[in-house]
Amino acid sequence: MKPKAAVKLAVDIFMTLALLFLMGYQFWGEAPHEWVGTGMFLLFIAHHILNGHWHKALFKGKYSAIRIFTLGIDFLVFISILAQMYSSIVMSRYVFDFLPPIGGMSLARRLHILGAYWGFLFMSLHLGLHWNMILEMCRKAMKIKNKSKIRSIILLIAGLTIAGYGVWVLISRELPTYLLLKSEFVFLDYSESRILFYVDYLVLIGLCIFIAHYCAKLMRKLKK
Repeated sequence: MKPKAAVKLAVDIFMTLALLFLMGYQFWGEAPHEWVGTGMFLLFIAHHILNGHWHKALFKGKYSAIRIFTLGIDFLVFISILAQMYSSIVMSRYVFDFLPPIGGMSLARRLHILGAYWGFLFMSLHLGLHWNMILEMCRKAMKIKNKSKIRSIILLIAGLTIAGYGVWVLISRELPTYLLLKSEFVFLDYSESRILFYVDYLVLIGLCIFIAHYCAKLMRKLKK
């Protein structure tokens, strides 16, 4: 693997780990949450710098359905990150405590909830749109050269199982309540098992990956 590709992969892995860490606010407390959130924003900037060719190609070539879909998800990720950063600065009690009070605490709280939950889903969908690349890296690492129908079926069944459980997690954890801002306060269960919590959120990422990956696959087939 080339050095730049290795750095890009490391940044993406750390962003995913930071995303999971931030969703478990109740386990780590406010100060670590703020510092990791700031680190996440810096990683986001690094991600865009390392993928500078993407920005240069924005106004080049034709816009197919899959390209429009991908760009739409990327734009929504960008908006959610901006919402998170602004609201984090307003509500900060540690990292940005040196700044003068900005005000708008109520708006910042709403933006933080929306940015957190929608951002989690959008970033997971973004990951799913690049799932082919990740699978190809896994194939190369495992030295798998030939395609296998049995392997494809097993992966599809595993994906469907994860997606089905992900839908249950989405409903049981009442995420639509926060996605639609029906509540301005998030229920946090401080006694919950960390392992079960992160398994559920990993499965949610899996659900989004499944949706984005197969939507992109369908679009490519329709294009052909």
